[in-house]
Amino acid sequence: MTRKDAGTLVDVSALQSALQAFADARDWNRFHSPKNLAMALTGEVGELVEIFQWLTETQSAEAARDPATAQAVRDELADVLIYLVRLASVLGVDLDAAVREKLAANARRYPA
Repeated sequence: MTRKDAGTLVDVSALQSALQAFADARDWNRFHSPKNLAMALTGEVGELVEIFQWLTETQSAEAARDPATAQAVRDELADVLIYLVRLASVLGVDLDAAVREKLAANARRYPA
């Protein structure tokens, strides 16, 4: 993803548009309720976790060195992002604003 400007932390508008077009072309909007998208997101996070489940800390840190594992991680991260962005879009959540608010809250909670 590219940034629109230096002030944008997360630029998801093009991704949101592409995901909306993808759903529209397949008549999937009727399935994209917040509940269904949250459940699908959870499933994809589970698939990502499964890659690392039985690895040691060292093995997990080195997992990206294996091309097949690195590809599996990329695929699952993409799936997680797709469902996360789609869920935010359906719920009308501005992810850039949400991230900014959360970072500010975390900075107050965990000062440097």
